[in-house]
Amino acid sequence: MEKHGCRFHIFPYNCIMIPRIASSKLLELASLFKAVAVIGPRQSGKTTLVKSLFRNLPYINFENPDIRITATDDPRGFLLKYPDGAVFDEVQRVPHIFSYLQEILDNSTRRGRYILTGSNNFLLQENISQSLAGRVAYLRLLPFNLEELADFPEITDENKMILQGFYPPLYDIRIPVSDWMPNYIRTYIERDVRQIKNVTDLLVFERFIRLIAGRTGQEVNYSSLSIETGVDLKTVQSWIGILESSFIIYLLRPHYRNFNKIIVKRPKLYFYDTGLACALLGIATTGQIENHPLRGSLFECLIVTELIKQRTHRGNEVNLYFWRDKTGHEIDLVVEEASRLFPIEIKAGKTIHSEFFKNLHYWMKLSGESQAEIIYAGDLEMQRSDGINIRSWKSLSGSWTMQK
Repeated sequence: MEKHGCRFHIFPYNCIMIPRIASSKLLELASLFKAVAVIGPRQSGKTTLVKSLFRNLPYINFENPDIRITATDDPRGFLLKYPDGAVFDEVQRVPHIFSYLQEILDNSTRRGRYILTGSNNFLLQENISQSLAGRVAYLRLLPFNLEELADFPEITDENKMILQGFYPPLYDIRIPVSDWMPNYIRTYIERDVRQIKNVTDLLVFERFIRLIAGRTGQEVNYSSLSIETGVDLKTVQSWIGILESSFIIYLLRPHYRNFNKIIVKRPKLYFYDTGLACALLGIATTGQIENHPLRGSLFECLIVTELIKQRTHRGNEVNLYFWRDKTGHEIDLVVEEASRLFPIEIKAGKTIHSEFFKNLHYWMKLSGESQAEIIYAGDLEMQRSDGINIRSWKSLSGSWTMQK
């Protein structure tokens, strides 16, 4: 199917078709590279997407134990069954196959021959980097974003979107978030994390995830996390790396330009999905969000990850940073394009007031940039004479573009 000139992954909801923005980029990569790896968190829609776009290729799921045993015992013979290529799902379950894939790809000129996916991205990327580096293109598929869900009723209420999150099963078959999220957390820990060698105590690891959910939108303090969880500093750093590589959390790096030589250097932590963060925090209703001390951080997380997903699904660089100096001045997001910097402040309030502009005015004077933006939870939008554009979060259901 086509919409706006791009093929897409669809789900039915009252006869509305939901496009996956990443579809166009995936087809483009398959036309340029011999193999493409679709990576992303569990249940982000990877399998459905590749099956819908590559119907001409056989689909092989290595979660099937019989298939997995056959491929492990005789990888060369197994691959000979698919001379014209295939979609290999959960391919990290058969690590020996990567070396044989390398030989096939090196001796072939055919594009889009193999499409690889996996829910354990830590192991998948490790195997690809060892055997297929430089031979495989990557596409990251994250959960839905606001632009993809523009026709859903939840899109009008930021608290509903924060609570429910963006994973496809919550929209395609309408599983209640209270039933789906606990099972997702359990599956991630018991299946994905268990396969990673340096995680031995899953109960402590689960407590660690719940602890950092309370750090959403804050700078990462490894020493503090080590003390609170009772594990050493290297383990905390390793666990943060696991959560980042498996697309549970995103570390937003500080912008490197030292306008006044006193910027902070630690990254800020965000969950890719606000619904998952809410589940880990024990938030079960929109009423609890409205009165929760982390509502501002969760709203900030919603906006930051929305802009990340819009870029990621189009295959663009995630050119987002934050800026903070040691005197307390902070800019929530700094977008870098070429030599230009564009600051964005994110505010969970619905009423515009003077405090919204304080840090932007300070930073614009310091940096010499003349335009900025505020994204907030209200509805009013305006362009001010001081160069600051005020934008409702709801307008992000269309593709975000930086001011010219």
